Amino acid sequence: MRQRIFWIRSKISMDSHLETCFGFVVILGEPNAGKSSLVNELTGLKVSIVTHKPQTTRSRIRGIMIQENKQLVLIDTPGVFEPRRKLDKILISAAWTNINDADIIALLVDTKKGISAALKRIITQMKRLIVKDISVILILNKIDTVEREKLLLLTEQLNSYFAFDATFMISATKGWGVKDLSDWLVKSAPSGPWLYPDDQTVDLPSRAFATEITREKLLLRMHNEVPYRLLVQSESWTENGDGSIKIVQNILVSNKRYKSMILGQRGDTIKAISISARRDLEEILSKKIHLFLRVKVSENWFQDAIRFSKLGVDIRG
Repeated sequence: MRQRIFWIRSKISMDSHLETCFGFVVILGEPNAGKSSLVNELTGLKVSIVTHKPQTTRSRIRGIMIQENKQLVLIDTPGVFEPRRKLDKILISAAWTNINDADIIALLVDTKKGISAALKRIITQMKRLIVKDISVILILNKIDTVEREKLLLLTEQLNSYFAFDATFMISATKGWGVKDLSDWLVKSAPSGPWLYPDDQTVDLPSRAFATEITREKLLLRMHNEVPYRLLVQSESWTENGDGSIKIVQNILVSNKRYKSMILGQRGDTIKAISISARRDLEEILSKKIHLFLRVKVSENWFQDAIRFSKLGVDIRG
């Protein structure tokens, strides 16, 4: 079947009297391909954290997009990379878990990187693991950074590796081509009852989502100074009589040096992180937030299987 390459927006007519449709969309790709940015752009809300650092996503965050009678759950998986530590292996396992439960699989490719060895491994894994008839689409991201001729060549090469059902060319950060992708996704949603209410935007407990926001601010503020061996845990969540919420979170790091760096001189750094995270949470939750952050040293937290479950990933096996 000859597939379409979507360059410009097209209008799809929808009948609001049709039966409801529901589907799961799993987004796969290398670290920093733009998965989180795409989920946020498709839902129109901040449901997945975005930083300059690769491997930012740890949980299988589910953003929910709704268009008339269609509801789609977007699963933003951790970037697929070559695992080195136990945590890496768990993140990779999370990315591939229950892939055959998806209705649509989207492979997101960073056009700036082109076809890397890691991308070829992802395609090989897709061929091996997909055992039922699932729509698989190719999304070429960051097209604003690459010449058109290279995009066409990249499209041809990737479609020679795998028989994609459709190819989309987008810029998730600028919104280019995202409307066409969104239209195709909702049009392809199978018939079925909605799984979530129409006012829900993310399938992630509020406490877990709040920790993701804080972790985003940590990674953005600390740049390359603090490695990925940090974990944000929810200590307490108290809803006050005036409608505000008091949130206490623990930031676990692997040694005292990182703790000092996160705290900063006179606590300036942790204060800035707290203010930034609180502002986002207030905007998202539409409530007054009182956020308290505590930095603790736990040298081997990343080897503690019990804590992995708090990342929202399966630790079995």
